[in-house]
Order: sequence, then structure tokens, then C-alpha cells
Amino acid sequence: MCRNIRTLFNFEPPATELEIRDAALQFVRKLSGFNVPSKANEAAFDHAVAAIADEARALIAALVTTAEPKNREEEAAKARARSAERFGSQGG
Repeated sequence: MCRNIRTLFNFEPPATELEIRDAALQFVRKLSGFNVPSKANEAAFDHAVAAIADEARALIAALVTTAEPKNREEEAAKARARSAERFGSQGG
């Protein structure tokens, strides 16, 4: 789906409100096709972002797992390594 939406469940520290809202915003942008909505669509766009963020928060709170929480720094390092392998170094 949208590559900019990241997994938010089972991380230590837990997902922040900003991360949840950003994921909701990316989702609404993808669905609507608008990066920034027109004034005519702004209220509907903002309502959708808020509603999806609320549902995402509820989903994350309701999910259970026996797996150990993932470490954010370790996962970010793995992602950087995958990116370097896929695209090569970006040195200047």
C-alpha cells in the first residue's frame, strides 16, 4: 500500500500520538489523492484524519502479542541497511 505508513504496534517505546496521526494523514492522502485538500474538501479531509487516527489508536490498544517489543533504533538500523543494500550508498 503506502510505503510511508510504518508499523506502529509492538514497539518500545510505544507509538506516539504524532506517529498515529501521521499514519492516518498518509492513509487519507493515499485514499483521496490529495496531498493538501482544497478549502471545499478541507473539513472532510480533517475529519477523516481524526477518525482514522482514533480507530488506529483503538486498534493498537486492543492488539495483543506474546512477542517481545521491537526496539525502534534497531529496526531503523535494519531499514537503513536494507535501503543501502537495495539502492547503494548515497555518498557525495
